[in-house]
Amino acid sequence: MSGQIHEISRSSQAARVAAVLGTLVLIILVAAPWWAGRADMRLMGELFLYLALASLWNLMAGYAGLVSVGQQAYVGFGGYMLFALTIFGGLHPLFAIAGAGVLGALIAIPVATLIFRLRGAYFAIGTWVIAEVFRLSFAQISALGGGSGSSLPVGIVRSLASSRSGRESLSYWMALGAAVTAITVVYLMLRSRRGLALTAIRDNELAAGSLGIDIWRTKFVVYVAASGLTAMLGALIFLQKLRISPDAAFSVNDWTAFVIFIVVIGGIGTIEGPIIGTLIFFALRETLADLGTTYLIVLGVVAIVVMLKAPKGVWGFIVERYDIQLFPLRYRVNLKEHAKR
Repeated sequence: MSGQIHEISRSSQAARVAAVLGTLVLIILVAAPWWAGRADMRLMGELFLYLALASLWNLMAGYAGLVSVGQQAYVGFGGYMLFALTIFGGLHPLFAIAGAGVLGALIAIPVATLIFRLRGAYFAIGTWVIAEVFRLSFAQISALGGGSGSSLPVGIVRSLASSRSGRESLSYWMALGAAVTAITVVYLMLRSRRGLALTAIRDNELAAGSLGIDIWRTKFVVYVAASGLTAMLGALIFLQKLRISPDAAFSVNDWTAFVIFIVVIGGIGTIEGPIIGTLIFFALRETLADLGTTYLIVLGVVAIVVMLKAPKGVWGFIVERYDIQLFPLRYRVNLKEHAKR
């Protein structure tokens, strides 16, 4: 005789296959300096940085409900801290990147205390106002170039590596490491007890509060952590660009609008969504970049179509049809046949 038993697990066949394929892809990407050209490495490095930014924004908006349109504040802050710590503090650029992350998290504490008093659209507007305050403040610092900006001294650039190819390889590996780190941090956080609290808050904030979850503290931790990591990404971005200015550092289009587009079309509230969205965004950008302003119109049309046809994004549409999960977060009940006497 045979019967069925119920097995509860997080993993699945799709997740195991994805882990193997992901490891192989990661090994190939690590070896890119030996098989890819300079232009390809710069493009992939930019893609990795946008993926990291999108993953962190998705953690805030998709799970904690913190829809920020002002994360460019921390991108620009991190970039300026890199310049300040290397030029005036004498730190090596790699240590300056870590320092920018710490300072970004510290500055996020009073900012969060202030803007967490706002709700909904007012919170989103508040984050944008904070970003503008940052931009105007750094534009007044003449030691960092004021409104026209500043460039990294040649000596600091050469401290990364003696050769140009060595610097490009190191920048590429740091961008790849940033993407892997961001995804890993988000994944581990969502699998922890705090991740369960975030999921509960996302599903029903009122019910989560009634169960004893400290909603304010949970959101506060997510906001500070995401802001600190975003500041590190900002430092890395402008280490690659070698020049910074207030308009470039605090650009709402480059560091927030495009990131929101990536998350929305990929699938907000999923780890896989930002990955899919980043690939789609760069495919569209590289294909349509020669169209000028028409390219931005096409991006808007794509976003509207996706939101109408697949409100949960491309990955959400796939999950609804095939019920697969590449990054297993929730427990699943599997039925297995077994023999009975």
